[in-house]
Amino acid sequence: MTMAATLLAAEEGEFNPLIPHTYELVVGIFAFLVVFFVVGKILVPRIQKTLAERTDAIEGGIKRAEEAQAEAQALQKRYAEQLEEARRDASRLREEAREQAAQIKAELREEAQAEARRLVEAAHAQIEADRQAAFSQLRSEIGRLSTDLAGRIVGESLEDEVRQSRIVDRFLDELENSNAQAVR
Repeated sequence: MTMAATLLAAEEGEFNPLIPHTYELVVGIFAFLVVFFVVGKILVPRIQKTLAERTDAIEGGIKRAEEAQAEAQALQKRYAEQLEEARRDASRLREEAREQAAQIKAELREEAQAEARRLVEAAHAQIEADRQAAFSQLRSEIGRLSTDLAGRIVGESLEDEVRQSRIVDRFLDELENSNAQAVR
């Protein structure tokens, strides 16, 4: 039925169960407006607030997770850089240690060679001093023996030391000169 038919039926006095009474309509509309007002002004904002908080929490959680992941990646990158730098430093230190070891080895070798030269020179000097001392002692001993022998041969005493020393020196010089000529 149409609206016009319903109005006609109402004018004729027939009761239609599908059409409510006017007071029910007013109470229904009033109750609808109260529920609409309560839902619209109180419940919807609370629901929206709760949804916004959940959205913020989810988005904040995602954002915090992304930030944490970015921070972790930055830390990992920094750690890798520090590790690489530490490796370079270790390599550089090893190379410096090798260079220092080679330098120390060379210095020790030079010191050992210098010490060996010094010892050889000292030994040569000592040998020369011992030879000179032996030669001097031998010269004086030969001189004494030769003057004693010459004194026995000649039959007179050659006790004058100055004269004895001159004779021995001249004799030994001649002996050295004859040896030097024989070696050549």
